[in-house]
Amino acid sequence: MTRVSVIIPTYNRAATLPSAIDSALEQTVDDIDVVVVDDGSTDDTEAVLAAYEDPRVRPVVHATNRGANVARNTGLEHARGEYVAFLDSDDEWHPEKLERQLAVLEERSSDWVGVYCDSAYDLSGASGRLRSAAAAVLARGDDEPTREGNEDLIGELLADNVQPGAGSTLLVRTAVARAAGGFDPDLDRFQDPEFCLRVLEHGSLAYVDEVLVRRAETGHPSAAVVANASEQYRSAYEAEIDRFEDEGYDIHSSHELVLAKRYFAEGRFLRGAWHVRAATVSPRAYPGVCWAVGTGVRRRSRPIVAALAVLLVAIPLRRRVRSR
Repeated sequence: MTRVSVIIPTYNRAATLPSAIDSALEQTVDDIDVVVVDDGSTDDTEAVLAAYEDPRVRPVVHATNRGANVARNTGLEHARGEYVAFLDSDDEWHPEKLERQLAVLEERSSDWVGVYCDSAYDLSGASGRLRSAAAAVLARGDDEPTREGNEDLIGELLADNVQPGAGSTLLVRTAVARAAGGFDPDLDRFQDPEFCLRVLEHGSLAYVDEVLVRRAETGHPSAAVVANASEQYRSAYEAEIDRFEDEGYDIHSSHELVLAKRYFAEGRFLRGAWHVRAATVSPRAYPGVCWAVGTGVRRRSRPIVAALAVLLVAIPLRRRVRSR
């Protein structure tokens, strides 16, 4: 049996797909295959895949576009490996990503069914470096979340304190991924933590404290899509959310912050401010909030709009700082 099947869903990403595939083929673990699911692409994806003569690359084609989660699940159906690892077609792996993860699992008992690692966005330019540096400094003031295990990790995932990025970071036993039912095809947001929650029903997840995935900062779903997905997600885990909020996890407020940032980024500052007032905004989140506001201001560039946006965000944040 193959050791690891790598599943790469792709749709109209002929420009970035080769880098993703190559980063999988260049892993220091030799016993792998790469299942690339072309989700109905209309660009040069077919030609890109045809150029690979490596027998480890196995294309699977959807006749029509069915969404990334369905494509991941198609790849899971075709997986031959003992483990599966997911990789988005605009992301790249460090060459030793799979080796480091397998080494961690080999040290654990059979109760540990998967492992994820850290990832980092490619924030190039001065503004990107400034954003990263600010986030790193402010994060020191936050409590460190539980990053591996089972029961405790569930609360951290629901509260969005831990973001495993399963679509590119997770390595999990194939049998467990199938038993968990794969990714939810109806979710356009929160699909990664939701899948991890179902994996946790079968065992514990380990964590490699290294940035082994380079992620591309691509487009985001609209605020309306995120709001709908948040409602679906919270409704499905209502009992668990109530239990963990009783234990002190800020789950509903964390979702309010996610929505606030999406509305800010769209230039809908009043709606964003309404959501941020119901959110718990830790220092770690300040750069992301400011970045979202800046994105929205650039969309609505008139000075009066920019000034109003700053006030709408600053007032709720200031009140929260005073209340600490």
